[in-house]
Amino acid sequence: MFSYILKRLLLMIPTLIGVLTVTFVVIQFVPGGPVEQAVHDLRKASEQGAVAGMTYRGSSGIDPQQIAQLRAQYGFDKPPLTRYVSMLGQFARFDLGESYFWHQSVWSLVVSRLPVSISIGVWTFLITYLISVPLGVAKALWEGSTFDLVTSIVVLVGYAIPGFVLGVALLVLFGGGSFWHLFPLRHLVSDNFDQLSLGAKIADYLWHITLPVLASVVGSFAVVTMLTKHAFLDQIRRQYVLTARAKGLTERRVLFRHVFRNAMLPLVVGFPSAFIGAFFAGSLLIETLFSLEGLGQLSYESVIRRDYPVVLGTLYLFTLIGLATRLLSDLCYVWVDPRIRFESMES
Repeated sequence: MFSYILKRLLLMIPTLIGVLTVTFVVIQFVPGGPVEQAVHDLRKASEQGAVAGMTYRGSSGIDPQQIAQLRAQYGFDKPPLTRYVSMLGQFARFDLGESYFWHQSVWSLVVSRLPVSISIGVWTFLITYLISVPLGVAKALWEGSTFDLVTSIVVLVGYAIPGFVLGVALLVLFGGGSFWHLFPLRHLVSDNFDQLSLGAKIADYLWHITLPVLASVVGSFAVVTMLTKHAFLDQIRRQYVLTARAKGLTERRVLFRHVFRNAMLPLVVGFPSAFIGAFFAGSLLIETLFSLEGLGQLSYESVIRRDYPVVLGTLYLFTLIGLATRLLSDLCYVWVDPRIRFESMES
């Protein structure tokens, strides 16, 4: 086990380097970098005379010396290879650098935005599995019934509706767009949250999180529900189930003692990926749509503003978390089914 984990950890290194290398190379050819952004901001504020201590002289633009100062400020006075090696050295020490736009460390930005993404992710994960798993079991037990048909249509319709489209509809209906203003549109809590009682704080938090979570979970029901249903159907048709029934075991004992454990194997193995995926999959659209300051919106804003330290830093963290999640999924597979050996997984 230790040998397998060590090999997987070592394989993460070239993957991380590959992702960062491709992104770094692409950045070199993307127009409108931080220097150009600063010049643009200076041009917009030219009627005020100065921006950040630099003067814009109309059609003459900015003095070359001032351009050189800007390039040095953002580190673009160094050759690309030097900047690339320096970036890898920083990331190896988990130093993600400092944001060009927010003028604070990338770590502090990530930590400040993390509660929003965690809130949406945890609720999406819990609600999806608490509803989809029992629903999938019921659909397997009553396969072909009217209940099975109706629930299949409902979950597939929900799967066909993109989360951001549902989010727009919820905003129009319940967020004050055209009908009822029943739910707030920004932040996870109200401005007077600290002054509320404990019960009022819980109610206020749930009031704010309702629409974003609803838009996020509806499309997730179909996958988990259908996976649960077909996993149970596959196990119910196995020979050991017929044997258990022939021995006189009750249907309840057969289902929950024998079938349930084996049928839940693919779901349990997918728990880490689903849990982490709930934080990042679709978070960009949901957080932007509902004006929630989470990691998804942070990534989007950093790309728009060409805030390269934040772009590379968040990409580094997301890739690292994704690789660790894959490893954790494999470990869960062995934990759930002891018949699996690490030697066979390596081959």
